[in-house]
Amino acid sequence: MRIEFPGFFDLQVNGFAGVDFNRPGCTPEQIAHALTVLRATGVTGCLPTLITASLPDFASCARALVDFQDPLVAGIHLEGPYLSPHDGPRGAHPREYIIDASIDDFRRRQEAAAGRIKLVTLAPEVPGALALIEHLIGQGVRVAVGHTAAAPAQIRDAIKAGATLSTHLGNGCANLLPRHPNFIWEQLAADELHASFIVDGHHLPPATVKAMMRAKSPARSLLVTDATAAAGCQPGRYQLGGLLVELDSAGRVAAPGAVHLAGSALTMNQAVANTARFTGLPLSEVLPMASTQPAAYLGLAPIGRVKAEWDEAELRLKIIGSA
Repeated sequence: MRIEFPGFFDLQVNGFAGVDFNRPGCTPEQIAHALTVLRATGVTGCLPTLITASLPDFASCARALVDFQDPLVAGIHLEGPYLSPHDGPRGAHPREYIIDASIDDFRRRQEAAAGRIKLVTLAPEVPGALALIEHLIGQGVRVAVGHTAAAPAQIRDAIKAGATLSTHLGNGCANLLPRHPNFIWEQLAADELHASFIVDGHHLPPATVKAMMRAKSPARSLLVTDATAAAGCQPGRYQLGGLLVELDSAGRVAAPGAVHLAGSALTMNQAVANTARFTGLPLSEVLPMASTQPAAYLGLAPIGRVKAEWDEAELRLKIIGSA
């Protein structure tokens, strides 16, 4: 069945098609290649995501993206460095560059990014987090909770300060949590929070996706890819900042031998198809999670429209062009 819909909008893209946005020295030619291949998956707007790094490395990566000036790039998602330093919630973020939340540090990063940071993911329990959240909201920057080991009360405090999103809910946390009072339940129950999900079959099992989206409701569920340089590529080894990662034949991305994941090789059309398969929701409710809803979260509208073939029997979405 041929369908047409508003272009996908991805709030979390670390890299694509062999190009890592987190490597200082990324050239305009490399960025152009990554965005061209990304467009072919139906994405017409995104936030390139820069993870925890030193200020000089962040500044180099941010300037490369800002100077490129492509309408597909709607801003920058700063994921870190104000995250939990502990193994588990820290995920693949380098411990040596994790720091306390700091308004001064953010100002320096925002200046390096020419004011283009539109979303910040932080852990609400780190020192200085609440003051930084309030500052960010005052500057028109959206705030997400992620890579955290926060107590439920600290999640509520972050919401009161202005946080409005859970970054890749269910990931970026310890493998073992208390059964009932924990930060995942608290975020699921918080109607003030949208939640983004990486629906690649590796980050969350199908039943977890289904249950979490029921709790948040489709209207507050946003699809992200958390794509790395491995996305759109064959199995092999790639870079995520200073970290070597490996894409295996099953589509899983992690540092060689590591238990925790390090981004994904997911494309947004695959995320949509997986979500329909895992949840049983109709395509009409899933497509907005990848297009109009994440764009609206930033106060934007998707750019253009996309044409695709939807295989209802196989639950596959093939992008065929732009309208």
